[in-house]
Amino acid sequence: MLVEITQLVDRDVYTPDGRHLGKVTNIVLDVEGGRADGLFVAEPSEYLVEGSRGVNVPFRWVAAVNDVILLKYFPKRVSAKKASPAPTAPAAAPPPRAPVLERASR
Repeated sequence: MLVEITQLVDRDVYTPDGRHLGKVTNIVLDVEGGRADGLFVAEPSEYLVEGSRGVNVPFRWVAAVNDVILLKYFPKRVSAKKASPAPTAPAAAPPPRAPVLERASR
């Protein structure tokens, strides 16, 4: 069965264990490769994604597409990564000194 990519928008997405992740709101495309790269779910379930932050589900995780989209893999819970503080620039180090070559005494 062929499905146009636009038909995937607004379809419900379910995890392998039957939990409702959310609805597809957009399709992520690999323009250079000319293929669908992922399904974007803008408001996923709070039980599955911390803070209900939007997630891009890689298309390789999709098991089946019909009236709903069934995934063959999804993590038990997705946590938002905390931004690490920007590393502080170390104090300017003096330029490296050229090695001193000594002549062997005869």
